[in-house]
Amino acid sequence: MEKIDLKRSLGPLYRPAPGIVELDVPASGFLMVDGRGDPDTAPAWREAVEALYAVAYAVKFALKRRRALDYVVMPLEALWWSDDLSSFVRGDRAAWQWTAMIMQPPEADADLVAEAVAGVRAKKALPALRRLRLESFAEGRCAQLLHVGPYRDEGLAIARLHAWICERSALRGRHHEIYLGDPRRSRPEKLKTLLRQPMA
Repeated sequence: MEKIDLKRSLGPLYRPAPGIVELDVPASGFLMVDGRGDPDTAPAWREAVEALYAVAYAVKFALKRRRALDYVVMPLEALWWSDDLSSFVRGDRAAWQWTAMIMQPPEADADLVAEAVAGVRAKKALPALRRLRLESFAEGRCAQLLHVGPYRDEGLAIARLHAWICERSALRGRHHEIYLGDPRRSRPEKLKTLLRQPMA
């Protein structure tokens, strides 16, 4: 059985480093579900996360059976944006749009994912399965910063990250978060989130 550690092989992309770091993010395959609304109250967010993890684990077990390949499922990530950027300042979370996603190993192709989705659908009625897709996603040049604490307290860290980028270049793309902690098991002040922002 071959075992791979995607976090280790991807180095600083998924391992926190002190301060703000600049990095180049290559293309990778992701399971993705799009949605809109407050992640704390909108059913769409919970449904998306349920579908993503169900399919991610189905893909993992399929690769273990077929390819003798084992790995740890990657963390949940999300892209965040809004048609009205002031909604972030106002905290109008109902206006937020997002793409929830989980990175996949290169061996997880479209056919395998389609089979995994069909297998999950046969066992569970998950509404977001119909919106789930496998997509290649590349961000290129980015800056990244670790935030420790509640998700609602990210504002100062995001402002610091944006200021750092604007001193050197310009912002582009969508705000990206990588959730290294589990809010069901960790106290809010202990949660770790990588904040990533593409830069020109």
